[in-house]
Amino acid sequence: MKFVTYISGVQERVGLLINSSIVDLELAHQALRDSNAFHLGYMPDNILDILDLGEAALHDARIIENACAGLEDESFMIPAAHAELMSPVPRPTSMRDGYAFRQHVEAARRNRGLDMIPEFDEIPIFYFTNHNAVTGPGVVEVQDMHLNQCDFELECAIVIGKEGTNIKAADADEYIFGYTVMNDWSARALQMHEMKLNLGPAKGKDFATSLGPWLVTRDELASRRISTPNGEKYQLAMTARLNGKEVSRADLSDMSWTFAQIIERASYGVTLYPGDVIGSGTCGTGCFLELNGSKVFNPPLWVQDGDTVECEIEMLGTLSNTIERVGP
Repeated sequence: MKFVTYISGVQERVGLLINSSIVDLELAHQALRDSNAFHLGYMPDNILDILDLGEAALHDARIIENACAGLEDESFMIPAAHAELMSPVPRPTSMRDGYAFRQHVEAARRNRGLDMIPEFDEIPIFYFTNHNAVTGPGVVEVQDMHLNQCDFELECAIVIGKEGTNIKAADADEYIFGYTVMNDWSARALQMHEMKLNLGPAKGKDFATSLGPWLVTRDELASRRISTPNGEKYQLAMTARLNGKEVSRADLSDMSWTFAQIIERASYGVTLYPGDVIGSGTCGTGCFLELNGSKVFNPPLWVQDGDTVECEIEMLGTLSNTIERVGP
Protein backbone atom coordinates (compact mmCIF):
# COMPACT_ATOMS: atom_id res chain seq x y z
CA MET A 1 0.00 0.00 0.00
CA LYS A 2 1.01 3.59 -0.60
CA PHE A 3 -0.08 5.95 2.18
CA VAL A 4 -0.26 9.69 1.53
CA THR A 5 -1.09 12.74 3.60
CA TYR A 6 -2.83 15.44 1.59
CA ILE A 7 -4.63 18.74 2.05
CA SER A 8 -8.41 18.85 1.68
CA GLY A 9 -9.48 22.48 2.08
CA VAL A 10 -7.51 23.47 5.16
CA GLN A 11 -7.45 20.01 6.71
CA GLU A 12 -4.79 17.32 6.58
CA ARG A 13 -6.15 13.93 5.54
CA VAL A 14 -4.63 10.47 5.15
CA GLY A 15 -5.33 8.36 2.11
CA LEU A 16 -4.17 5.52 -0.10
CA LEU A 17 -2.77 6.04 -3.57
CA ILE A 18 -4.64 3.55 -5.75
CA ASN A 19 -3.90 3.71 -9.46
CA SER A 20 -4.23 7.43 -10.26
CA SER A 21 -6.56 8.31 -7.38
CA ILE A 22 -6.26 9.08 -3.70
CA VAL A 23 -8.81 7.27 -1.54
CA ASP A 24 -9.57 9.08 1.70
CA LEU A 25 -9.23 6.31 4.27
CA GLU A 26 -11.61 7.67 6.91
CA LEU A 27 -14.37 8.50 4.39
CA ALA A 28 -13.95 5.20 2.52
CA HIS A 29 -14.11 3.30 5.81
CA GLN A 30 -17.36 5.07 6.67
CA ALA A 31 -18.82 4.26 3.26
CA LEU A 32 -17.79 0.61 3.32
CA ARG A 33 -17.93 -0.35 7.00
CA ASP A 34 -21.21 -2.28 6.72
CA SER A 35 -18.93 -5.14 5.74
CA ASN A 36 -18.31 -7.47 8.66
CA ALA A 37 -14.74 -7.92 7.45
CA PHE A 38 -13.54 -4.73 9.17
CA HIS A 39 -11.68 -5.01 12.46
CA LEU A 40 -12.17 -1.37 13.45
CA GLY A 41 -15.32 0.61 14.04
CA TYR A 42 -13.57 3.67 12.68
CA MET A 43 -10.51 4.72 10.67
CA PRO A 44 -8.31 7.62 11.84
CA ASP A 45 -7.83 10.69 9.64
CA ASN A 46 -4.05 10.93 10.27
CA ILE A 47 -1.08 8.63 9.79
CA LEU A 48 0.22 8.69 13.38
CA ASP A 49 -3.04 7.30 14.75
CA ILE A 50 -3.02 4.64 12.04
CA LEU A 51 0.51 3.68 13.05
CA ASP A 52 -0.53 3.51 16.71
CA LEU A 53 -3.41 1.15 15.84
CA GLY A 54 -0.99 -1.15 14.07
CA GLU A 55 -2.12 -4.32 12.34
CA ALA A 56 -5.83 -3.66 12.86
CA ALA A 57 -5.61 -0.43 10.87
CA LEU A 58 -3.49 -2.13 8.21
CA HIS A 59 -6.06 -4.91 7.93
CA ASP A 60 -8.88 -2.44 7.31
CA ALA A 61 -6.76 -0.39 4.90
CA ARG A 62 -6.09 -3.52 2.83
CA ILE A 63 -9.84 -4.19 2.61
CA ILE A 64 -10.38 -0.62 1.43
CA GLU A 65 -7.58 -0.95 -1.12
CA ASN A 66 -9.08 -4.13 -2.56
CA ALA A 67 -12.62 -2.71 -2.60
CA CYS A 68 -11.55 0.49 -4.37
CA ALA A 69 -9.15 -0.97 -6.93
CA GLY A 70 -11.74 -0.85 -9.73
CA LEU A 71 -13.73 2.18 -8.61
CA GLU A 72 -13.73 5.71 -10.05
CA ASP A 73 -15.28 9.05 -9.07
CA GLU A 74 -16.53 7.97 -5.67
CA SER A 75 -17.15 10.71 -3.11
CA PHE A 76 -14.15 9.52 -1.09
CA MET A 77 -11.76 9.62 -4.07
CA ILE A 78 -9.87 12.49 -5.69
CA PRO A 79 -7.53 12.48 -8.70
CA ALA A 80 -3.95 12.23 -7.47
CA ALA A 81 -2.89 14.89 -9.98
CA HIS A 82 -5.16 17.42 -8.23
CA ALA A 83 -4.02 16.65 -4.69
CA GLU A 84 -1.69 18.82 -2.62
CA LEU A 85 0.61 16.30 -0.96
CA MET A 86 2.37 16.80 2.36
CA SER A 87 5.02 14.61 3.86
CA PRO A 88 3.38 11.19 4.34
CA VAL A 89 4.32 11.62 8.02
CA PRO A 90 3.98 15.39 8.53
CA ARG A 91 5.11 15.40 12.16
CA PRO A 92 7.30 12.40 12.97
CA THR A 93 7.58 11.51 16.63
CA SER A 94 11.36 11.74 16.20
CA MET A 95 13.83 11.83 13.32
CA ARG A 96 17.24 10.18 13.13
CA ASP A 97 19.57 10.12 10.14
CA GLY A 98 22.13 7.40 9.52
CA TYR A 99 25.47 7.22 7.71
CA ALA A 100 25.12 3.87 5.99
CA PHE A 101 26.70 4.25 2.53
CA ARG A 102 30.44 3.56 2.51
CA GLN A 103 31.00 5.20 -0.89
CA HIS A 104 29.68 8.52 0.36
CA VAL A 105 31.74 8.42 3.55
CA GLU A 106 34.94 7.38 1.74
CA ALA A 107 34.56 10.04 -0.95
CA ALA A 108 33.71 12.81 1.51
CA ARG A 109 36.76 11.99 3.64
CA ARG A 110 39.07 11.53 0.65
CA ASN A 111 38.04 14.93 -0.67
CA ARG A 112 39.12 16.43 2.67
CA GLY A 113 42.48 14.60 2.54
CA LEU A 114 41.46 12.11 5.24
CA ASP A 115 41.77 8.33 5.36
CA MET A 116 38.65 6.20 5.74
CA ILE A 117 37.71 6.16 9.41
CA PRO A 118 37.82 2.59 10.84
CA GLU A 119 34.96 3.30 13.25
CA PHE A 120 32.61 3.31 10.24
CA ASP A 121 32.77 -0.49 10.31
CA GLU A 122 32.13 -0.63 14.06
CA ILE A 123 29.08 1.58 14.59
CA PRO A 124 25.92 2.14 12.50
CA ILE A 125 26.05 5.80 13.52
CA PHE A 126 23.21 8.31 13.35
CA TYR A 127 22.33 11.80 14.56
CA PHE A 128 19.06 13.44 15.55
CA THR A 129 17.59 16.12 13.31
CA ASN A 130 14.59 18.44 13.56
CA HIS A 131 11.39 16.41 13.34
CA ASN A 132 9.38 19.64 13.44
CA ALA A 133 10.93 20.99 10.21
CA VAL A 134 9.59 18.35 7.83
CA THR A 135 8.18 19.22 4.42
CA GLY A 136 6.61 17.13 1.70
CA PRO A 137 6.77 17.72 -2.05
CA GLY A 138 6.70 21.33 -3.23
CA VAL A 139 8.30 24.52 -2.00
CA VAL A 140 11.04 24.48 0.65
CA GLU A 141 11.45 27.90 2.22
CA VAL A 142 14.99 28.97 3.18
CA GLN A 143 16.83 32.08 4.32
CA ASP A 144 20.06 33.66 3.15
CA MET A 145 22.49 31.61 5.24
CA HIS A 146 20.87 28.39 4.02
CA LEU A 147 21.68 29.41 0.45
CA ASN A 148 25.41 29.61 1.18
CA GLN A 149 26.39 26.28 -0.42
CA CYS A 150 22.87 24.86 -0.25
CA ASP A 151 22.89 21.12 -0.89
CA PHE A 152 20.52 18.19 -1.34
CA GLU A 153 21.07 14.69 0.06
CA LEU A 154 19.48 11.72 -1.70
CA GLU A 155 18.35 9.21 0.91
CA CYS A 156 15.78 6.57 1.78
CA ALA A 157 13.92 6.70 5.09
CA ILE A 158 11.95 4.17 7.10
CA VAL A 159 9.01 4.80 9.39
CA ILE A 160 8.77 2.71 12.56
CA GLY A 161 5.45 0.88 12.87
CA LYS A 162 5.47 -0.53 16.39
CA GLU A 163 7.01 0.22 19.75
CA GLY A 164 10.19 -1.54 20.80
CA THR A 165 13.26 -1.35 23.02
CA ASN A 166 16.56 -3.24 22.64
CA ILE A 167 15.44 -4.59 19.28
CA LYS A 168 17.77 -7.17 17.76
CA ALA A 169 18.76 -6.79 14.12
CA ALA A 170 17.34 -10.26 13.41
CA ASP A 171 13.87 -8.97 14.39
CA ALA A 172 14.17 -5.31 13.42
CA ASP A 173 12.67 -5.43 9.92
CA GLU A 174 9.35 -6.43 11.48
CA TYR A 175 9.29 -3.00 13.17
CA ILE A 176 9.40 -1.15 9.84
CA PHE A 177 6.01 0.07 8.65
CA GLY A 178 7.23 1.43 5.35
CA TYR A 179 9.74 3.28 3.22
CA THR A 180 9.82 6.74 1.65
CA VAL A 181 12.18 9.06 -0.22
CA MET A 182 14.12 11.54 1.89
CA ASN A 183 16.01 14.72 0.98
CA ASP A 184 18.13 15.89 3.89
CA TRP A 185 18.69 19.54 2.95
CA SER A 186 22.04 20.93 4.05
CA ALA A 187 23.51 24.41 4.38
CA ARG A 188 27.14 23.41 3.96
CA ALA A 189 28.81 26.68 4.99
CA LEU A 190 26.83 26.69 8.25
CA GLN A 191 27.47 22.99 8.76
CA MET A 192 31.24 23.20 8.25
CA HIS A 193 31.55 26.18 10.58
CA GLU A 194 29.64 24.62 13.46
CA MET A 195 31.17 21.12 13.14
CA LYS A 196 34.58 22.53 14.06
CA LEU A 197 33.20 22.42 17.62
CA ASN A 198 32.73 18.62 17.40
CA LEU A 199 29.05 18.51 18.32
CA GLY A 200 27.80 17.37 14.95
CA PRO A 201 25.52 19.18 12.48
CA ALA A 202 22.77 21.43 13.84
CA LYS A 203 21.90 24.74 12.15
CA GLY A 204 23.33 23.44 8.90
CA LYS A 205 20.64 20.74 8.92
CA ASP A 206 17.72 21.71 11.11
CA PHE A 207 15.86 24.03 8.72
CA ALA A 208 14.27 21.41 6.45
CA THR A 209 14.02 17.71 5.69
CA SER A 210 11.71 16.63 2.88
CA LEU A 211 9.88 13.29 2.82
CA GLY A 212 7.55 11.79 0.22
CA PRO A 213 5.72 11.64 -2.00
CA TRP A 214 4.16 8.61 -0.26
CA LEU A 215 4.92 5.94 2.31
CA VAL A 216 5.22 2.46 0.80
CA THR A 217 4.53 -0.51 3.05
CA ARG A 218 7.23 -3.12 3.38
CA ASP A 219 5.22 -5.88 1.68
CA GLU A 220 5.02 -3.82 -1.54
CA LEU A 221 8.78 -4.14 -2.01
CA ALA A 222 9.04 -7.92 -1.62
CA SER A 223 10.07 -8.47 -5.25
CA ARG A 224 13.21 -6.36 -4.71
CA ARG A 225 14.12 -7.71 -1.29
CA ILE A 226 17.61 -9.07 -0.61
CA SER A 227 17.85 -11.13 2.57
CA THR A 228 21.17 -10.87 4.42
CA PRO A 229 22.43 -12.15 7.80
CA ASN A 230 22.11 -8.54 9.04
CA GLY A 231 18.61 -7.79 7.82
CA GLU A 232 16.90 -6.83 4.60
CA LYS A 233 18.23 -4.77 1.71
CA TYR A 234 16.37 -3.68 -1.42
CA GLN A 235 17.58 -3.39 -4.98
CA LEU A 236 16.07 -0.04 -5.92
CA ALA A 237 17.68 2.54 -8.20
CA MET A 238 18.20 5.98 -6.65
CA THR A 239 18.55 9.11 -8.80
CA ALA A 240 18.59 12.86 -8.25
CA ARG A 241 18.02 15.63 -10.78
CA LEU A 242 18.66 19.37 -10.61
CA ASN A 243 16.29 21.33 -12.84
CA GLY A 244 15.67 18.18 -14.88
CA LYS A 245 19.33 17.15 -15.30
CA GLU A 246 20.52 13.96 -13.61
CA VAL A 247 23.31 14.63 -11.11
CA SER A 248 23.29 11.47 -8.98
CA ARG A 249 22.73 7.72 -9.37
CA ALA A 250 23.11 4.86 -6.89
CA ASP A 251 21.22 1.85 -5.57
CA LEU A 252 19.61 1.32 -2.20
CA SER A 253 21.24 -2.11 -1.96
CA ASP A 254 24.62 -0.33 -1.68
CA MET A 255 23.96 0.37 2.02
CA SER A 256 26.87 -0.98 4.07
CA TRP A 257 24.73 -0.97 7.20
CA THR A 258 21.16 -2.26 6.97
CA PHE A 259 18.19 -0.47 8.47
CA ALA A 260 17.88 -3.46 10.83
CA GLN A 261 21.36 -2.79 12.20
CA ILE A 262 20.59 0.92 12.58
CA ILE A 263 17.38 0.05 14.45
CA GLU A 264 19.30 -2.27 16.79
CA ARG A 265 21.74 0.53 17.59
CA ALA A 266 19.06 3.23 17.91
CA SER A 267 16.86 1.14 20.21
CA TYR A 268 19.61 0.11 22.63
CA GLY A 269 18.35 1.26 26.03
CA VAL A 270 15.80 3.49 24.26
CA THR A 271 12.24 2.97 23.09
CA LEU A 272 11.38 3.50 19.43
CA TYR A 273 7.79 4.54 18.75
CA PRO A 274 5.37 4.33 15.83
CA GLY A 275 6.00 7.40 13.70
CA ASP A 276 9.74 7.62 14.35
CA VAL A 277 11.64 8.26 11.09
CA ILE A 278 15.15 6.97 10.40
CA GLY A 279 17.09 8.03 7.29
CA SER A 280 19.69 5.91 5.53
CA GLY A 281 22.22 8.67 5.14
CA THR A 282 23.39 9.98 1.78
CA CYS A 283 23.96 7.44 -0.98
CA GLY A 284 27.16 7.48 -3.02
CA THR A 285 27.22 10.55 -5.33
CA GLY A 286 24.07 11.71 -3.53
CA CYS A 287 25.02 15.31 -2.76
CA PHE A 288 26.99 18.20 -4.24
CA LEU A 289 29.44 18.20 -1.32
CA GLU A 290 30.72 14.82 -2.52
CA LEU A 291 30.36 15.55 -6.25
CA ASN A 292 32.12 18.91 -6.05
CA GLY A 293 34.95 17.50 -3.98
CA SER A 294 35.40 14.72 -6.56
CA LYS A 295 35.60 17.36 -9.33
CA VAL A 296 32.48 16.06 -11.06
CA PHE A 297 31.40 19.69 -11.24
CA ASN A 298 34.01 22.40 -11.73
CA PRO A 299 33.29 25.12 -10.79
CA PRO A 300 31.36 23.68 -7.86
CA LEU A 301 27.60 23.35 -8.21
CA TRP A 302 25.14 24.21 -5.42
CA VAL A 303 21.37 24.51 -5.17
CA GLN A 304 20.21 28.07 -5.85
CA ASP A 305 17.04 30.04 -5.11
CA GLY A 306 14.37 28.84 -7.54
CA ASP A 307 16.05 25.52 -8.35
CA THR A 308 14.05 22.28 -8.38
CA VAL A 309 15.56 19.08 -7.00
CA GLU A 310 13.96 15.72 -7.74
CA CYS A 311 14.95 12.72 -5.63
CA GLU A 312 13.66 9.44 -7.00
CA ILE A 313 13.80 5.87 -5.71
CA GLU A 314 12.33 3.03 -7.72
CA MET A 315 8.91 1.93 -6.38
CA LEU A 316 8.98 4.75 -3.80
CA GLY A 317 8.27 7.59 -6.23
CA THR A 318 9.77 10.98 -7.00
CA LEU A 319 10.08 13.68 -4.36
CA SER A 320 10.19 17.07 -6.10
CA ASN A 321 11.06 20.27 -4.24
CA THR A 322 11.73 23.86 -5.26
CA ILE A 323 13.90 26.12 -3.11
CA GLU A 324 12.41 29.53 -2.31
CA ARG A 325 14.20 32.31 -0.43
CA VAL A 326 11.86 33.93 2.09
CA GLY A 327 14.06 36.07 4.34
CA PRO A 328 17.47 37.34 5.42
